[in-house]
Amino acid sequence: MSHQALVHKRIRVLLVATFALFGIIIAQLFSVQVVRAGTISERASKELLNTSILLAPRGVISDVNGVELARSVAAITIVVDQTQITNPELAAKITSPVLKMEESELVSLFTGKLKYKIIVKNAKPAMWSQLQNTVSNYNKEVLKEKSGLSKRIVGFFSERAYVREYPTGTLASSLIGFINHEGVGAAGIESSLNSELSGINGQYIYENGAGTIIPGSAKIRTEAKAGTSIRLTVDRDIQWVAQDAISKAVKSSKAKSGTVIVMDPKTGAIIAQASAPTFNPSKPIVGNLNVIRNPAVQDVYEPGSTGKVITYAAALEEKKLTANSVYTVPYSMKVAGSPFSDHERHPTQRLTATGALAVSSNTAAIKVGQQLGSKTLYQYLTDFGFGKSTGSHLPGESAGLLRPVSDWSGTSLPTFSYGHGYSVTALQATSVFATIANDGVRITPTVVAGTTDESGNYIPAKDQKSKRVVSAETAKEIRRMLESVVSVNGTAPTAAIPGYRVAGKTGTAMKFNSNCNCYSGYTASFIGFAPADAPAYVVSVTIQEPQGIHWGGALGGPVFATVMKFVLQSKHIAPSTTKLKAYPLTEAELKKSASAK
Repeated sequence: MSHQALVHKRIRVLLVATFALFGIIIAQLFSVQVVRAGTISERASKELLNTSILLAPRGVISDVNGVELARSVAAITIVVDQTQITNPELAAKITSPVLKMEESELVSLFTGKLKYKIIVKNAKPAMWSQLQNTVSNYNKEVLKEKSGLSKRIVGFFSERAYVREYPTGTLASSLIGFINHEGVGAAGIESSLNSELSGINGQYIYENGAGTIIPGSAKIRTEAKAGTSIRLTVDRDIQWVAQDAISKAVKSSKAKSGTVIVMDPKTGAIIAQASAPTFNPSKPIVGNLNVIRNPAVQDVYEPGSTGKVITYAAALEEKKLTANSVYTVPYSMKVAGSPFSDHERHPTQRLTATGALAVSSNTAAIKVGQQLGSKTLYQYLTDFGFGKSTGSHLPGESAGLLRPVSDWSGTSLPTFSYGHGYSVTALQATSVFATIANDGVRITPTVVAGTTDESGNYIPAKDQKSKRVVSAETAKEIRRMLESVVSVNGTAPTAAIPGYRVAGKTGTAMKFNSNCNCYSGYTASFIGFAPADAPAYVVSVTIQEPQGIHWGGALGGPVFATVMKFVLQSKHIAPSTTKLKAYPLTEAELKKSASAK
């Protein structure tokens, strides 16, 4: 082969090889850009992009006037990627002064293989800003060194968070409740309406470069949806007066606890619900954990003489008596072989039904109960709401204890007639008097006035369920009879309010102790409404296990008067313009009034 032919052959081989090489390169580019583009892009995204939770703020809990009782305030959660911290001891030394934590603790938190480790929850923005500056300044200095790149501190990140604040402190804490360390409602309204208050978390993505967030790279993928705000029926000012009054009463009587409830009988709205002792939901609970309970709906007790209202209302409704029906009232009597007596010794008396209710005679109530019979009395007890929860939807609400007639013994009817033998909550007992105040119609109690969504739209709550229990005539008659309780001849003159007609009933009952299966201690209570001729509000006072004096009139009456006086004034309820035409209390008074006509 000639030299020229050999050269041409080599050129052809070279050209073929070149084209083949270009073909391979083109094929590879096609594979990268088209065939494997998605996979490579996904891998790059995983290496460069990070996804994080965008926390949603909980809804506000406010009083009926919009005063905030619980709110979420913006904060920051500081986290680290442990895999990026090459020298935990050095990182701890540099950041300890800023994070205000011991170096040994930080070393433990920085060491490991977790890509997400919380260091500080609910930090102030200033702490995060200072941490960034401290780390940045350190890194700038070490980069001046020959091997400075390996000494950089990286792996710190921040997330938006929220701190739950309770600006009114202990006020209404047993009602409002609190959230746990995971941000979930753990008691009170925070718990029962947690799903509404919580909102929905969002997501954001950011680019991660050399262990730090690349400035300006953060983008929201899904917006967080703020929780629904709850407006309560509670009035802050009335709540404060109620809490102050019951706290002083519990302290002065050395009682175990106490509760005050203020209710609008026409709507079922709870205007105040105060208890003592109480707690601050913003601080850790130390000592007696019972303080986080809501005694108004969770603690049960025998109502005592406040339960007589049901017995007399039932008898009026069933036409078994009138306000002027006369009874022979002994100090003691036997039923089914068991003795029953009044709380104070007295000679046998001839009292009207009104008079017997005014002095809170147990033996008279037993006689009224016998007129009704077991089945009828039980029916009225259930109609007034005993034996089942009120429907308020407050967390932990007890149904109380009311045994069916089939489980009654020979002593059950007399015992039930004067308010013993069954157990109720303070809210159940309050609801009874609210029913009487509302012309015999029971309205389901509620603490929720309405809700506000994230757009600011306020939606009032639906009207509560109602049920007629007794006639308006019976309710009016009972109200007039109950005014005698607050008279100078009744058991609660301490509940009187100048200028206003007041009606109510005292209660004093021994407490059943399950530990010894015996009775020990007392429950003192007073429940009433005003103005008696046109009831606007109901106030109940319950004091558990007072030391020394334990009468409902002596302990509960003054608290009622303090709270109700403020309620009437703050709600601009005019003084009574009508005068009570009192029923006779004794047979002698009845005869005297009849002869005077």
